[in-house]
Amino acid sequence: MTWMGKWAGGFPLGFRAAHGAVVEDLDGHELVDFALGDTGAMAGHSPQPLVDAVARRLRDGGVTTMLPTPDAEWVAAELARRFTVPQWSFTLSATDANRWVLRLARMVTGRPKILVFSYCYHGTVDETFVVVDPATGRAVSRPGNAGPSVDPSETTRVVEFNDLAGLERELALGDVAAVLTEPALTNIGIVLPEPGFLAGVRQLCDATGTLLVIDETHTFSAGPGGATRRWGLRPDAVTIGKSLGGGVPSGAYGLSDDLARRTLAAVADGYDIVDVGGVGGTLAGNALSLAAMRAVLGEVLTEEAFDHMEALATRFAGDVAATIARSGVGWSVSQLGARCEYRFASPAPRSGGESAASADPELEDFLHLYGVNRGVLITPFHNMALMSPATTLAHVDRHRQVFDEALDLLVTSGALEVSP
Repeated sequence: MTWMGKWAGGFPLGFRAAHGAVVEDLDGHELVDFALGDTGAMAGHSPQPLVDAVARRLRDGGVTTMLPTPDAEWVAAELARRFTVPQWSFTLSATDANRWVLRLARMVTGRPKILVFSYCYHGTVDETFVVVDPATGRAVSRPGNAGPSVDPSETTRVVEFNDLAGLERELALGDVAAVLTEPALTNIGIVLPEPGFLAGVRQLCDATGTLLVIDETHTFSAGPGGATRRWGLRPDAVTIGKSLGGGVPSGAYGLSDDLARRTLAAVADGYDIVDVGGVGGTLAGNALSLAAMRAVLGEVLTEEAFDHMEALATRFAGDVAATIARSGVGWSVSQLGARCEYRFASPAPRSGGESAASADPELEDFLHLYGVNRGVLITPFHNMALMSPATTLAHVDRHRQVFDEALDLLVTSGALEVSP
């Protein structure tokens, strides 16, 4: 697990069991889990419908056969209902979903480039590791980008989130096949769209013949149909992963009827999305993943579950905001449905560049380690907390107590400056 290099305290924490919203470590300590596998366990750890579905699939036989099951039809129909695009196919991760949709976008448009927003998160898709250089305003490879096959500034245009003027300028060049975006930035800290921004993105895509791909991998927290349904978005494609299978590797991408038609027309002209054309994988749509997705979508991450999760997130965000206000530190908290994030800036950053500039790795490590040692786990690489159907008010109150104590210690020790 390469990400463990970020773990605060110098060595990783192993676990022996995880149920609901609680993890038990190797020494028998219980941790309230707000990280939830960085969204992979948004359904909670091992919910009973998932356990039953996986056991049934294993018992009946046939984890992977390269043949569809009835679960595939059910899941595709449910995703279509939730996310508004009607044609669906399956992957094992959101990274693959994004990678394959970008190939389809370049195929049907004949355009070579894509556009992303600076400090976006789309898994390990090579083209997306590009940011706006604050010194020059130009596209550059993201700091730390490990061994890219080509400099992503050659394949990708980039602007800051919430910058419609910048987006209009870049799309006017006419070489962008698709805009790939989260409805709100998440992995650099939650950066919410300003009023009218996402509608403006759609309008600019329409005006320039550019496809719009919405990545709901993290923003599924916004509701049962993610931000796409909650905010009435009109994407040409939707990608999603992680949370669909409750921890069993899963992913999917959905296409509009028009994009599906254009895709099949390109295939009829000789493009290969069947075998060696770079789209698809042997384990994609396997029976075990589809059984898991059907259980999670049908019985765990329901409309009622999201109501419960969002109510707890609202309580969580309110508690954090009250503590920040009382302490006098210049921080902020943002909420996206069932997900919350506190940032070391106020007001909250409005772009990926601003959010990156507000980061303080040492402070993040302190808060993470302080929480772990007192039974609270938040996402280690930023200050994100996610609610699951199994999260309770007592769990949220436990975080409030630990967060209050941590901030009081930082202020009284003089480690943080406060407003007079």
